[in-house]
Amino acid sequence: MSILLVHTGGTIGMAQTEGGFAPRRGVVEEVVVALQAEGRLPARVDIEVLEPLIDSANATPEDWNRIARVAHANQHRFRGVVVTHGTDTLAYTSAALCFALEGLRIPVVLTGAMLPLTVDGSDGVRNIVEAFQLVQTVTPGVWVRFAGKTLHGGRVRKSHSRAFDGFNADPSDIPPLQVAGEPCLHLVGAPAIGILAMAPGMPAALLQNAAETCDGLVLRCFGSGTAPDTEGLKIALEIAQSRRIPVVGVSQCPEGGMALGTYAAARILLDHDVVDGRDMTVEAAYAKLAHTLAYADDPEDRRRRLETCLCGEFTP
Repeated sequence: MSILLVHTGGTIGMAQTEGGFAPRRGVVEEVVVALQAEGRLPARVDIEVLEPLIDSANATPEDWNRIARVAHANQHRFRGVVVTHGTDTLAYTSAALCFALEGLRIPVVLTGAMLPLTVDGSDGVRNIVEAFQLVQTVTPGVWVRFAGKTLHGGRVRKSHSRAFDGFNADPSDIPPLQVAGEPCLHLVGAPAIGILAMAPGMPAALLQNAAETCDGLVLRCFGSGTAPDTEGLKIALEIAQSRRIPVVGVSQCPEGGMALGTYAAARILLDHDVVDGRDMTVEAAYAKLAHTLAYADDPEDRRRRLETCLCGEFTP
């Protein structure tokens, strides 16, 4: 069976323009053909270019849907899917695909590059070759292959803005896949989700406006799950409670995660029904919240889903 390459844009397929690097049609396609001629890629590769190609900084939940639709529709026709994607929001897309592609029957492997293929010394060729190697051997699910690492799609995070080795993920014994009897596609809408990082002296008006206007919130808490016990945050969380919108807490620390209740300073979060995001990345929390808002209308159903490990996105 063939392998499907889905090209979405990003640095890997960019070329220099007067305004800086921008996606250009043909860059990735030409490299794939050349690598096939050298015997470094399988002979049977189909390419689907998702127009318009974008810098992943411009990615939206609808772009997650575009990729998910292609992967879901083609999983019975192809051995696997490789997705070339920009690095800035690759972790968001990877997590979103984990939640979108329930019961996925094949591997989906995301990759990209820190330097465009049009630039000498690009890491793009290595990443493409290794992504194709991985997609032929790894178990079904959503994976990331970057700089020689195979990373869990629901736990990956961008950890460096320039280094070739720009991604990391905590290990998990649970594969990046929602198990199901039959493949099922879960698309997301366009929810208004706010990501608020706790900081000393945050203005109360900012917190309260987010609670009044958003469909859900991700709170980036201190350490293992503390937040400033201020009247402003209390009022904001009371507003969220009264509107019955989900609020998920994750740690600002890249490793270790949350443990709500360890410190008394977490009381304000526990008293206002903040969901313990454990060791989820902020990217996974954001994508899971978008997925949950589209999946369920009942606030209690939403909470149960947010607290359930669906695909290894947090450590149970």
